[in-house]
Amino acid sequence: MQKITILIHCEDQKGIIAAVTNFILKIEGNIVYIDQHVDVEQNEFFMRLECELTNKEIGLASIQNDFHQTIVQDFNMSWEIYTKDQKPKMALFVSKYDHCLFDILGRYSAGELNVEIPLIVSNHEDLRPIAERFNIPFHCIPFTKENKAEGEQQQIELLKKYGIDFIVLARYMQIITPNLIALYENKIINIHHSFLPAFPGAKPYHSAFKRGVKIIGATSHYVTQELDEGPIIEQDITRVSHINSIEDFIMKGRDLERIVLARAIKLHSERKTMVFSNKTVVFS
Repeated sequence: MQKITILIHCEDQKGIIAAVTNFILKIEGNIVYIDQHVDVEQNEFFMRLECELTNKEIGLASIQNDFHQTIVQDFNMSWEIYTKDQKPKMALFVSKYDHCLFDILGRYSAGELNVEIPLIVSNHEDLRPIAERFNIPFHCIPFTKENKAEGEQQQIELLKKYGIDFIVLARYMQIITPNLIALYENKIINIHHSFLPAFPGAKPYHSAFKRGVKIIGATSHYVTQELDEGPIIEQDITRVSHINSIEDFIMKGRDLERIVLARAIKLHSERKTMVFSNKTVVFS
């Protein structure tokens, strides 16, 4: 039995839910999940729906065309329809830190993530052995101010070659270029080592330690041209105290980075996030 997911965004108005659910009934679908959110301040409507199609004779292309000709035009919607078996292709960008990479690949191997990972891209050779251990192609593209344009072009060519749907920065220590961000708008996920924008820089846990903070956190967000200010997908914290060392801070922080990034990947790959006005609507 084929299962489809529908994402909807439009101006809030009467009759949207009734129209969509009646459409599902017309195509002989059984709704197994439905949730909606209204941003009252901006009068915007968001919906996520999952349904099982009982009639095998109705194809996805026919459903998409019918939905567009009727519901979409009536309500001027932005919309997407996916089938359950459409696994998005995810590219991993890494530098030298390996904790997030190991965690993602471990979850991927265990079948916890509904994605394909066709390649890993890095600006260093350090993590190539990890990619080889998991039999994933590894591409090293050195990235400096001097070769930024050439490096960006190589990245884009690889992403197109492998048909990549979204990118995950698993502690990739380079600023993503505007052209790449434009190509993958709201499809590049980053992990940041704090509740943004606190303690920026190369040694955030050292800064947090010096301030005597009582909690440390991690934030996963979509990448925009405004550094570390993109729409937030997932966050979490853990408590620390004066008895913890810098090494404790780093260990706890890296644990959070792994968990928060994995949650963000899962939410995005299962089509549970929608972005509007630099915020996310995240469905359960």
